Amino acid sequence: MKIRIERVNSELQKQISAVIAHDIKDPRLGKGIIGVTKVSTTPDLKFAKVYLSVYAGSEEERLAALETVRRSKGFIRNRLKELVEIRLLPELNFELDTSVDYGMKIDKLLKTINIPPADGEEK
Repeated sequence: MKIRIERVNSELQKQISAVIAHDIKDPRLGKGIIGVTKVSTTPDLKFAKVYLSVYAGSEEERLAALETVRRSKGFIRNRLKELVEIRLLPELNFELDTSVDYGMKIDKLLKTINIPPADGEEK
């Protein structure tokens, strides 16, 4: 069963990305790039959490893009019914994926730490 869920997640991720990129004609989405980083479907296929990474200028633009996608949930789900061959299409819940921001923050913190080189290493 786990392999089936992984295949469903992968297919939903691919198709949701395509629908957001090509089918939603909202000017608020034109200011940034939206990527679907992960889809996590419940084992009963009733719900799917869709993680979005929004690359936009400001935090306000990112949140506006996320809200626009959330409002387009019904449209996205109807398009998925045409694109994905699955008996029960899950209810979609969109969340902002902050893992990239967190990784960049950690990377920045690591760069600020001055660690002396080990013996035998060049400075």
